[in-house]
Amino acid sequence: MAGTVLLAYYFEYTDTFPVHVQGFFCFDKAYSKPYPGPEDNSKAPPVLVYSLVTAIPTVTFFTVFFLLPYSYFFVKSDGAQEKTIVTADCCYFNPLLRRIVRFLGVYSFGLFTTTIFANAGQVVTGNQAPHFLTTCKPNYTALGCQSPLQYISERRACSGNPYLVTSARKSFPSKDAALSFYSAIYTVYIGQIGTLKGTRLSKPTLCLVLLSLAALVGVVRVTEHRNHWNDILAGFVTGGAIAAFLSPLEKLSTTELIWTVLSFLKITRLFQGGRHIGR
Repeated sequence: MAGTVLLAYYFEYTDTFPVHVQGFFCFDKAYSKPYPGPEDNSKAPPVLVYSLVTAIPTVTFFTVFFLLPYSYFFVKSDGAQEKTIVTADCCYFNPLLRRIVRFLGVYSFGLFTTTIFANAGQVVTGNQAPHFLTTCKPNYTALGCQSPLQYISERRACSGNPYLVTSARKSFPSKDAALSFYSAIYTVYIGQIGTLKGTRLSKPTLCLVLLSLAALVGVVRVTEHRNHWNDILAGFVTGGAIAAFLSPLEKLSTTELIWTVLSFLKITRLFQGGRHIGR
């Protein structure tokens, strides 16, 4: 766990792993979108995203495992009660504490792992954001750009702010999308453990809300020209794969898993359709 945290720190806050420098085509409109401003000015700023991916699963976890079992409105899906676990001759590990430690440990490990995979993909690929050329500010005259088909591979072609240029080179996959979808899938799993007595729409509602929030983060990133659609989808795949690996999904039925995936696909198509209609 400590190694995972350190690796995530080095990826996020140091230049230990330099970003791969990709070239670009002259006057490429796909990378000439207006600069959207700092991340803090986004409609879905990192502080908000990180707060939600931390708070929502935690609240859901404590609701399912601690509030629901003690309310007559709810019942546990497995109907089994855990017993105190003996860890040594004189030491006993309370199941309540064990659940808290297990959840916090596994979920935190997944968050840092998702961050590492997303940052590693950004560093290795060096894919450029839609506003890359706006922050790069290349001197087309000095570079001899005469045709949009001319490819520029000069490493020092950019004259803009080095920090903004480096940030614009780290677009694939979208880290915010990866963290959002990881949190959504993991929380959906947690929600499957407790069931509302007499309320059949509790699980579908929880699933749709979480997936909608994750999809909304991706839509905001695209509409603000911070990421391409393929960056968002790659982030969803990264976060979803890590959540599926860490969550004991074998306890879920095949129908529930298929329903979850189909719900997310419907939400994504709905957002894409609305975006095309808006054009």
